[in-house]
Amino acid sequence: MLRQINPKRIVVKIGTSSLVLKNRKLNLRAIARLAFVLTDLCNRGIQVVLVSSGAMGVGIGMLHLKDRPSEIPQQQAVSAIGQSQLIGIYTKEFSEYQQIVAQVLLTRDVMLFPESKRNVVNAFKAMMGQHIIPIVNENDSVSVDELDHQTSFSDNDELSAIVTEIIDADLLIVLSDIDGFYTGNPYKDPDAVLIPEVHAIDADILAYAGGSSTQFGTGGMTTKLNAARRILEHHRQMILANGRDPEIIFDILDGKEIGTLFTPQTMKASV
Repeated sequence: MLRQINPKRIVVKIGTSSLVLKNRKLNLRAIARLAFVLTDLCNRGIQVVLVSSGAMGVGIGMLHLKDRPSEIPQQQAVSAIGQSQLIGIYTKEFSEYQQIVAQVLLTRDVMLFPESKRNVVNAFKAMMGQHIIPIVNENDSVSVDELDHQTSFSDNDELSAIVTEIIDADLLIVLSDIDGFYTGNPYKDPDAVLIPEVHAIDADILAYAGGSSTQFGTGGMTTKLNAARRILEHHRQMILANGRDPEIIFDILDGKEIGTLFTPQTMKASV
């Protein structure tokens, strides 16, 4: 049965594993396809915000580092270098379709103070009203929230849920390196089964979660469940799917049962 998906405003979060290859080089094909897909959505009249990870992974590749730095200042420097490269490539790829994008770097304090939060919301509305796609990441040069400190923005999964909330989006699509939410780690457990729908983040669901599955990313299944919990608490919906080919977004919006749909029971099958 097809899911009824007709969002007017969506947030797409793409993880490092979808943007950076195992050899530390950029996955240019994925970025190019993502630009194509999101521009097409804008052409259809859907407002789109992109939350993009990858700054750390890109920076590691550019500096030819063997491992992720352990010291916070070095992590900040690597992320700043990677963010500059990443937004440049996004700008170039989106320009192929005459689509304007804007970089939005957020820090935790912006969301804690009503006036600054209101200013951010107004900026988002102004950009989307002009058919501009905001590309959001945490400002790692001045914030250590998603590096090795456990604070409000523990990762971009949670950041994407917060953005979904503050811009009143209908749907959050989280693109990762896994096909959805499973009863176990499908890379290690051959008996793991994909769960097509989740209506509450309870103890049983939490027991299935594991850690980060990639070398360069900060998020894992637990962070995605934290994002999903926030989404459900605010009566919104989220789909977790594989970001290997960003054109999967077309299939999701066409209502195909792809990935895992996190939806409140009262909104079941009515994204």
